[in-house]
This record gives sequence, C-alpha cells and structure tokens, in this order.
Amino acid sequence: MQGRILDDYDCRILDCLQRNGRLTNVELSTQVFLSPSQCQRRVKRLEEEGIIQGYSALLSPEAVGLGVLAFVSVSLAMHGENPARAFTEAIRDIPEILECHAVTGEADYLLRVAAPDLKSFSDFLLHRLMRVPGVTNVRSTIALEELKRTIALPLRKTAKP
Repeated sequence: MQGRILDDYDCRILDCLQRNGRLTNVELSTQVFLSPSQCQRRVKRLEEEGIIQGYSALLSPEAVGLGVLAFVSVSLAMHGENPARAFTEAIRDIPEILECHAVTGEADYLLRVAAPDLKSFSDFLLHRLMRVPGVTNVRSTIALEELKRTIALPLRKTAKP
C-alpha cells in the first residue's frame, strides 16, 4: 500500500489514537478541534483505507511473565520465493515470535522474540526455530534493558503543508 499524504487533522487524529486508542469520539473530536460528526467520518475513512489497522492493549511483558526479549537473526540455506514462503509459513503461528522482518545484510530475517526466561528462550531456539526447514544460522541478542518502547509512528513529516 502506497502511503498517502495525510492532512493535519488526520495526523492529529492518528496521534491521539496512537497515544490512547480508548478515547471516545467526543473526547477525540475535542482534542483535534473538529465536530464529533466530522471526526467520526475521518476515523471511519482512516479505518476503511487501512491506515488504522486495529486497536489493542499494550501489555507489560514482565507483568505477564515474559522477562526475556531477544532479537534473533536468521539465515536460510537457500534463497528465492519458495524457501521464503516456507519459512514464513513455518514461523507464522509460533507465539514467541512477535515480529519478523526480511532484512538486508548478513542475515535474511530479523525476529523479535519474547520468552519467560533464558531456559525457555534456549528451548525455543534449539527445539523450534533451528528445526524450521531451511534455517542454517541463528544469532541472538538478548535485550538487557528497555530504554524506549513505542508503537506510535512519527506522523508530522507526512502531513500536507
């Protein structure tokens, strides 16, 4: 999907919803200086266009027992459409994998992985990830401390002047 240019009202709506997806339409309209009906129409359009993909709760990993966050680089033995598709299918339903990105550089994929503890993370690597067909090399980096976490995208640079 090609990104479209968002006007200032769209950016304000999206900024507010990224910070608090539970705002009522009236609260949102007050914060972005639009009438409730105009605001609701814009939110509906942003949802229909796929700009707003959904709403969710942001959880504390530690509070739900996931004390280990790791970034895992994965290399495949063979390249091309079929190996990539097979890898994507194999990892799609593995709950420890929070994100998977195809990347450039030494590895083919970069994963963000959560686990309860180091033993569980080790088991995940050895008994799940390394057994995915085509995986030849795995390198992991354990996050020691979270210094910043956001899911809010920086929108100001995409607004029309």
